Amino acid sequence: MEKMEKRTFDIEMRVIQGEDGKRTMTGHAAVFNTLTDLGWGIREKVAPGAFAESIGKDDVRALFNHDPNYVLGRNTSGTLRMYEDEKGLAVEIDPPDTQFARDLAVSMERGDISQMSFGFETIKQSWEETNDGDIRTLERVKLWDISPVTFPAYPETDIAVNCRDAWRAENNTPSGDEYLEDSIKLDKEQLTFKEEYTK
Repeated sequence: MEKMEKRTFDIEMRVIQGEDGKRTMTGHAAVFNTLTDLGWGIREKVAPGAFAESIGKDDVRALFNHDPNYVLGRNTSGTLRMYEDEKGLAVEIDPPDTQFARDLAVSMERGDISQMSFGFETIKQSWEETNDGDIRTLERVKLWDISPVTFPAYPETDIAVNCRDAWRAENNTPSGDEYLEDSIKLDKEQLTFKEEYTK
């Protein structure tokens, strides 16, 4: 887990109750082609397709605040579903009927929790030099977790407790500041070295 980085997104959320009384948390844990400032003259964006391989093969958890003590779902159990759509990494979580999950749903309905984040390991990246500084593009990543979180970084994700079908219809989705890690506080050369060293 020492190679894991985290990215968090600020969003607008809504809450809809399903007809069966069950709640599904839906939203986007990442958005494509949206720049975020990592500091030190480095900005970053996620390329479409960055999650495609990981979605198909990796064991990914849905957590609250990246905390493994608060598991909301897991893709291998079918309680977490992930898709790439035109906006980014779309997720659907069937939270457990536990006290912390019910409390989280209430906080989301109040608008107190309105961001999502993803924990990842960089598999492939590219760099572009511009007059405004360097841009790092995440081209392929290994997902560790996706999480509703308390604090933000990317400005355009969404998470809501709602009816899955209603959210899919609204977002045209087919079925199927910030906590910076120490590794992010590196310059371009250090990040590139880390990627090559850990392969």
